[in-house]
Amino acid sequence: MASRARVRAPELIGKGGWLNTGGTDLTLSDLRGRIVILDFWTFCCVNCLHVLDELRELEERHRDTVVIIGVHSPKFVHEADHQAVVDAVERYGVEHPVLDDPELATWKQYAVRAWPTLVVIDPEGYVVAQHAGEGHAHALGTLVEELIAEHTAKGTLRRGDGPYVPPEPVATDLRFPGKAVRLPGGTFLVSDTTRHQLVELADDGERVLRRIGTGERGLGPDTFNEPQGLALLPDGRVAVADTVNHALRVFDPATGALETVAGTGKQWWQGSPSSGPAREVDLSSPWDLAWWEDRLWIAMAGVHQIWTYDPADGTVAVAAGTANEGLVDGPAAEAWFAQPSGLAAAGDRLWIADSETSAVRWIERAEDGGGYVVRTAVGTGLFDFGHRDGAAEQALLQHPLGVTALPDGSVAIADTYNHALRRFDPAGGEMTTLATDLREPSAAVLADGDIVVVESARHRLTRLRLPEEAVRVESVAHRTRRAATDIAPGTLRLDVVFQAPAGQKLDTRYGPSTRLLVSATPPELLAEGAGAGTDLARDLVLADGVAEGVLHVSAMAASCDDDPAVEYPACHVHQQDWGVPVRITADGTARLGLVLAGLDTQ
Repeated sequence: MASRARVRAPELIGKGGWLNTGGTDLTLSDLRGRIVILDFWTFCCVNCLHVLDELRELEERHRDTVVIIGVHSPKFVHEADHQAVVDAVERYGVEHPVLDDPELATWKQYAVRAWPTLVVIDPEGYVVAQHAGEGHAHALGTLVEELIAEHTAKGTLRRGDGPYVPPEPVATDLRFPGKAVRLPGGTFLVSDTTRHQLVELADDGERVLRRIGTGERGLGPDTFNEPQGLALLPDGRVAVADTVNHALRVFDPATGALETVAGTGKQWWQGSPSSGPAREVDLSSPWDLAWWEDRLWIAMAGVHQIWTYDPADGTVAVAAGTANEGLVDGPAAEAWFAQPSGLAAAGDRLWIADSETSAVRWIERAEDGGGYVVRTAVGTGLFDFGHRDGAAEQALLQHPLGVTALPDGSVAIADTYNHALRRFDPAGGEMTTLATDLREPSAAVLADGDIVVVESARHRLTRLRLPEEAVRVESVAHRTRRAATDIAPGTLRLDVVFQAPAGQKLDTRYGPSTRLLVSATPPELLAEGAGAGTDLARDLVLADGVAEGVLHVSAMAASCDDDPAVEYPACHVHQQDWGVPVRITADGTARLGLVLAGLDTQ
């Protein structure tokens, strides 16, 4: 085995304390003798949720030698709320200890720069690898096997039960419901996300009429995997965004039949087809659905795009978004989204809750009728959020997950992390607050002049009268709480570190196997160096007169198993997006290293 750099792992500290340990506080010395994988995550981040699913098989296969520790490191203010972390751990089925680190203390100790980041610590307490982004499960599995062999031989591996203690189950009719739709008969169909079911409730929104699905994770004729969005189709059936199955399902309330109409069950990766026969194209965390302009529109949160499914010819296709994460308006093919999570059709507009930019946006036909354009009603980008009413240009939301078209042409917004129901009036360009004291509202549906809100973290539907006047709230504004990196003026060397995992090599059979995309907020921060390329290292020239900003870096690398005897080796895609706040100072660094996979030794 090749020698590795040996860096002692910093201690695990977090003001919020430990979850899933039965009340026990853990230290690295308690875990000595085990292979420890730290998963730096935050529950708003769809890439983090993907990694949770990637780790499940590894976690089960090596339960006696590997301990996964989730280090919850918040982006939004709401994510620093301890109860919200407790809820998220249950909501997403996290079956390992979690350290709640609301002040990013451990994040800083490990010099983490992006969600998600994985850090591997060997049984002797040394950091041996770091991976940012998704797609590293195979590399981690190989590394774990090597570490097991190495430390078994050295006598430093300790096998046994891990420190995970499951919480006590709670009895409720719904458990973290995601979305709802009203059926023609007046009942409500709800995606009971954490229990992997659909639930039909009576017209009072409370009494359970039936459950659809066994409650086990799966892509079978009677199973789901964390379903979210629902949309009523013209024929009376209901389309279901089966989020963690990366699939679209159709449920017939009349017969109870469930079929898969789009997706393969595998997650879409860069380079995969993004259009074609629906059952042959991979999807990525479809979060919500809406029927508009004779097809089903899909909020494809996992790749920051809007797709469509055309039932007439059984195809899917990208309708808007480049797959880069951010907020950019314009022609649909050039727009940027950030985890679109809610859709609502309203006449000539398709409204969108773009959660990570805390924005409400819409798609409409271009004036020349030759395609679609994307526009933003409220929101400025990835780092500004809050609760502020008033004119659209200064109004603020915090990670909204749902939008609902109202009869007067305005739109209601499930302002999830503000625990509020908001209203945007496009006619006057004003944002108001309709209701507060909701708990993580994730969607809403109209019912006989009322609005029924999915209170996800209260596990219920809540019926509200649509008020004639808005609620007055105290305005508050926030920015993402990450310390800026001090960089020197002039030329900044950007190095994205990628070391192919053991037994793999870069896949160059069809051209370059790496990709790097760089931009900045404000764009004037960079005089040179923005744009796309294939080299993972680049010199960026900083403009004079701009004192601070954010560097947006997106990197991808493809590696394949390095075995000459195998004609068609298995290949693996590694990718990550970083948003790095920077401040220009005379004594700042002239190099910015970002780890995609491996260790940054410079």
